[in-house]
Amino acid sequence: MPTLHDVKQIRILVVEDDPMVLELITTRLSLAGFHTFNARDGYEGLARLKEVSPAAMVLDINMPRLDGFGVLKGMKALGIGVPTLVLTARNQSSDVQEALKLGASDFLSKPFQDQQLLARVARLVRRPAARPAPPAPAPSAPSIII
Repeated sequence: MPTLHDVKQIRILVVEDDPMVLELITTRLSLAGFHTFNARDGYEGLARLKEVSPAAMVLDINMPRLDGFGVLKGMKALGIGVPTLVLTARNQSSDVQEALKLGASDFLSKPFQDQQLLARVARLVRRPAARPAPPAPAPSAPSIII
């Protein structure tokens, strides 16, 4: 688990259009020691991803101009692999499946408990970066016994 000193260095982008929910999320994360950045719609979120290079992102689905599904598609098209927690009032199983299929790392429904949010974000930033698989060993010549 990251120490408080380590957490202060961890950047989290919150993409949420509701000002009250945005303030709640960023306040909770800031109090936990994370360095937060925000965006109020999907287009702004994609731009901020490139500017900020966050360790993780908290993403709403229902937003104007470009929704969260559009953000996930855009991330995939741009090759941006930021671990993403989808935090939304939409909690149909089809929404969860779609978000995960598009590359979301986790899904949390609103309303949420502070501890749930903090635990899920902490889990996202603890995940090691994906590493390429080691090369397969070269096949050896068969042994011949005489």
